[in-house]
Amino acid sequence: MRSFNPPVRTLMGPGPADVHPRILQAMARPTIGHLDPAFIGMMDEVKDALKYAFQTENELTMPVSAPGSAGMETCFANLVEPGDKVIVCINGVFGNRMKENVVRFGGEAVVVEDSWGEAVSADKLEQALKDNPDAKIVAFVHAETSTGAQSDAKTLCKLAHDYDCITIVDAVTSLAGSELRVDEWEIDAIYSGSQKCLSAMPGISPISFGERAIKKLSNRKTPVASWFLDLNLVMAYWGEGKKRAYHHTAPVNTLYGLHESLVMLTEEGLENAWARHTKNHLELKAGLESLGMSFVVKEGDRLPQLNTVWIPEGVDDAMVRSTLLNDYNLEVGAGLGALAGKVWRIGLMGYSSRKENIILCTSALKEIFDSAK
Repeated sequence: MRSFNPPVRTLMGPGPADVHPRILQAMARPTIGHLDPAFIGMMDEVKDALKYAFQTENELTMPVSAPGSAGMETCFANLVEPGDKVIVCINGVFGNRMKENVVRFGGEAVVVEDSWGEAVSADKLEQALKDNPDAKIVAFVHAETSTGAQSDAKTLCKLAHDYDCITIVDAVTSLAGSELRVDEWEIDAIYSGSQKCLSAMPGISPISFGERAIKKLSNRKTPVASWFLDLNLVMAYWGEGKKRAYHHTAPVNTLYGLHESLVMLTEEGLENAWARHTKNHLELKAGLESLGMSFVVKEGDRLPQLNTVWIPEGVDDAMVRSTLLNDYNLEVGAGLGALAGKVWRIGLMGYSSRKENIILCTSALKEIFDSAK
């Protein structure tokens, strides 16, 4: 057995994205204890910077020591009690995962379904809310990673509140890549991931809970089913003040990386980061369309950081992706579920959202298409 030296790839799939060299360097700094006063000071900076990224003043804003799927489970484990009726909007893979969480925590899932590639329908949600006046939670994906569709979180949250429901929102792909305003849009509970538009490594899930979500958590009649994800316990470690109670050994060096990514986000400016992703999306769109490719998601509902395109007729999906990986060291994503074998998911997230990557991707695809003629 020898040391592992990975190949140098350009990551333009649905995640992880390229990790910025500054973040890799930050992760190589000396490990200190997870209760070291210096580390606790860094934890407070991470929380404040995450508030900026989410555009919130929520005190319960923190990184979960696990990937985005654990951020999702944190929200559902803490907010769903046995018997709770939860309206789950499904327009792709990750809405289905929300439903799985509801069921596993003993809730009753009411599904609002839209076609893959479409945004969540506000009209369908409102009808479900009218039909289920006893519903307590509305859950939806802001940025559906399986399709590249972006839903109107502000409108969906307002609808939920009109019918006395709290909201759980998946922002794994949208955080730092497209407009997201937790306080202004009155999002109650939200989770994301470190490995996409934050340009950081996989393994951390930022979350934020607002007042309505905290009230529901505080008034639970049953204990949170997960010990590790129980925010009543975790906040003893991630809460306010210099004295912190041991809950788990935090991934110290990985959090160095998240801290550095948030330093970089504040240096660039959040709205500048949103604008960069949009600008690069438009450049990639022009290049892909010049090759005869078309988008799955209609204009206006597309994520700038995740471009899902139909594979041209007669083109071998697996051959193209294999050639990109082996000959160009370029990774793009395959389709999932109903879109498997039909689409490619081309990411422009975080550090991957660069002009040179757009040129590499479009020129490589052109060469492969030309050689196949």
